[in-house]
Amino acid sequence: MNDSVQAAVERAAAAGEAWRATPPAERATVLEGVSDALLKHAEELWPAAAEETRLPEARLRGEIARTAAQFRLFADVLRDGGWVEAVIDHPDPGAIPPRPDLRRMNHPLGVVAVFAASNFPFAFSVAGGDTVSALAAGCPVVVKAHEGHPRTSDLTASVVRQALPDPDLLGLVHGFEAGAPLVKHPLVTAVGFTGSLAGGTAIQKLIDERPDPIPFYGELGSVNPVVVLPSADPAEVASGFAASLTLGVGQFCTNPGLVFVPAEGGFEQAVAEAVGATSGGPMLTDKIREGYLRASGRLAERLTLLAGGSAVDGITPQVFAADLEAFADGLPELGEECFGPSAIVVRYRDAADLPAVLRRLPGSLTATVHAAGPEEARDLVPVLRRLAGRLIWNGWPTGVAVCWAMHHGGPWPASTAPAHTSVGAAAIGRWTTPVAYQDWPADLLPPELRDDNPLGVPQRVDGSLRV
Repeated sequence: MNDSVQAAVERAAAAGEAWRATPPAERATVLEGVSDALLKHAEELWPAAAEETRLPEARLRGEIARTAAQFRLFADVLRDGGWVEAVIDHPDPGAIPPRPDLRRMNHPLGVVAVFAASNFPFAFSVAGGDTVSALAAGCPVVVKAHEGHPRTSDLTASVVRQALPDPDLLGLVHGFEAGAPLVKHPLVTAVGFTGSLAGGTAIQKLIDERPDPIPFYGELGSVNPVVVLPSADPAEVASGFAASLTLGVGQFCTNPGLVFVPAEGGFEQAVAEAVGATSGGPMLTDKIREGYLRASGRLAERLTLLAGGSAVDGITPQVFAADLEAFADGLPELGEECFGPSAIVVRYRDAADLPAVLRRLPGSLTATVHAAGPEEARDLVPVLRRLAGRLIWNGWPTGVAVCWAMHHGGPWPASTAPAHTSVGAAAIGRWTTPVAYQDWPADLLPPELRDDNPLGVPQRVDGSLRV
């Protein structure tokens, strides 16, 4: 086994024993300290990321602020206490069958392996959502740094470690060769991943080969379909779409890759003009750039080019066009993600024909509807609920709020576990497991399950929620 991986995991596991026993309120204070540290060191962090990723200063400063905000959100989650899902059923000898005293709550799993993403050097990387939610749950973390920003990863890890009670709670390993031994290490209890379908599939294969397969929470790819209904405003749709398509040179997991527009009403022409006024830009890594050129080249071979923007660094925003029938005939290939500023505009003549095609699309993180009113979209709702994890009304999918209600996940291949989210307060649930205590002595119960509820967490007692 890779020596650096072995050492990082073993140190994390040892540090994790004290961390999981640390009261949630104290863990919350630590997370707030990490948040402060990230903001304090922003002037060191963003220039390193800019050099490695070529992302602009404003974007990176905003991402550092978002990353710091994630730590504060999970401090609030810990103080709220609802994440442990404390349930108490007192004994009832008259029940059929007789009921003993039963109490259940969530506990941390153990060492979590996190694979950093390429497109967010802070928010989905060393100090990203997987890391902070796992630390909040009481789990130590070992991150496999992304090769696109190794120096930024080292700097970020150093900043975070200084704010932790034990620096070994956050391990960091580098190199492609570190991935497999990290996933297969016997002390690793779960894996978080944001990346490509190929990468996620490879990790799942490694997990399946373990003698004890473990949970895998992967975000793998999404086309994020947008349905534009006839009542929508063509100019507003076109300008919003072009901006969303080209944001960050299209390097977002929520990039709108499919847009269904009415064949009449000027929508197609408006989109063509808006995209024609955009420009490309440098992509994060050579590998991503090459992948985009290959994928957009395949689309060019099969579809008609509707419009292209101005090329920058050899990258041109492009939209291709197809009739609904031709697009349906090209599935599933035409429903695959093209990571970058490229999309397909699908023309339809009757909105009643859309559900049958939408049902054939792969799972997505998001699905969007543009319309003047709800009645026009009513028949689409059941289909879209099964297609995506977040449904958007008259907006655009790029931009994922970090809050209590966010769900960032979806059916395969958007994620490997559609019941879970990688963004927002509920992300903590991925790194926990429930334990039930039957007729357990009160002195040995966790404080969250005691009748006097010393931590004041929400408890469901004999079926009734008490907050």
